[in-house]
Amino acid sequence: MNNNKKLKIFFSGIAGSGMSAIAGFMADKGHAVAGSDRAFDINPFHPLIKIFQSRGITIAPQDGNGIDRSFDFAVFSTAVEPNQPEFGKARALKIPVKTRPEYLSEITASFKTIAVSGTSGKSTTSGILAFLMNRLGLKPNFIGGGRVKQFKSPLTQGNYLADNSDCLIIEACESDGTIVSYRPRHSIILNLSLDHHTVDKTAEMFKTLIENTSEKIILNADDKNLTDKLISKDAITFSLHNPSHYKADDIVYRQLTTDFSLRGTKFSLSLPGKYNLYNAVSCIALLLEIGISPAAITDVLREFNGIERRFDIYLNDSRGFVIDDYAHNPHKISSLMETVKKLRERICYIFQPHGFGPTRLMKNEYIEAFIKNLRNTDHLVLLPIFYAGGTAGRDISSYDLADGIKAGGKSAEVVERRADIFKTVFPEYRSYVIFGARDETLAGLAKEIADAILALK
Repeated sequence: MNNNKKLKIFFSGIAGSGMSAIAGFMADKGHAVAGSDRAFDINPFHPLIKIFQSRGITIAPQDGNGIDRSFDFAVFSTAVEPNQPEFGKARALKIPVKTRPEYLSEITASFKTIAVSGTSGKSTTSGILAFLMNRLGLKPNFIGGGRVKQFKSPLTQGNYLADNSDCLIIEACESDGTIVSYRPRHSIILNLSLDHHTVDKTAEMFKTLIENTSEKIILNADDKNLTDKLISKDAITFSLHNPSHYKADDIVYRQLTTDFSLRGTKFSLSLPGKYNLYNAVSCIALLLEIGISPAAITDVLREFNGIERRFDIYLNDSRGFVIDDYAHNPHKISSLMETVKKLRERICYIFQPHGFGPTRLMKNEYIEAFIKNLRNTDHLVLLPIFYAGGTAGRDISSYDLADGIKAGGKSAEVVERRADIFKTVFPEYRSYVIFGARDETLAGLAKEIADAILALK
């Protein structure tokens, strides 16, 4: 990517978390940006439209008419099917077509990139790192997936920063395989478990990322899959349990915060749970490795407020407890449940599986995670599998998960319509954990449940 040439770029599927970050980033770098999304066609009052327009981004219907010969190239979300009209229009006009991950890889080549990878925790970790570096005056660029609460405003969605250093922090996702094309200066690998691919296939991709990393490689020494398959003498390790270069000590998990020490310095994290502590320690390890003082880090870490849809609290008092979270693979779900079990005695979990392919791949692991973590006082509501369009085979449903979980002796049911939640489990339960990927309306469901609890006499 030539940073000096001003480009005109069309983004198809611009509302997606990764696409919106790149589009906003390129607009703020002075390029002409336009785009479309089926979510905008369905909802012309979608809040992202106003934010995009405030950045000078033109929004068009997703019917092909927004693309003309004036564009240098078009970037397509992997969620946009090849038979959509914008694909045909771009090809007919001989406009170069790139996928989102391909284009992100091109962008990274122009920066000293820090790649944050792992099958869980990428969004939070890249967000923590971007926040810390920003507050420390390092002027990082950032292209993430999750929206950093303190980066968000009426004029920006919070999942990117466009600053003037040569450093770029990215969330390096393994889902589509293009992670192997990144050539970062530094890499963080948080963990390795089943998600979009088998553990062995993902391990091979992480191995290539490590080989392509020119300087610091930060690895979790507590993750058995990482230590068995990827640990090397060149890696800088972090941990909570096993020996490592950066091992957290004096850990105190409070209800919604965590205190700990690292190499003699005390830190406070305004996020709960072991999984968030791993995320924070990995960032501290990298910053210490590149010469930042621990005193400077501890001063700003406590100010980090988190990522949207990551343990978002809608109610937490004597009347009830309601949170919304993005957890969607078995590892993330187990981490979330381990944390909230310490907060309330009796919880109704509401989970919306994401995608037919991922649900099929992880079916057994989903069932095992829920059987392991549901207590006899808890209940699981499964919503229908979230479908964002496409040609995926629909040969699995939430009923398949519910059957397996009930066979394991735990309480679970499928609720087809969200409104029926208020007829089946409400107000029997006063504590709710709503979770699932990609579907922003789950946050609305969490608010609706919290409001209903507050309205009870």
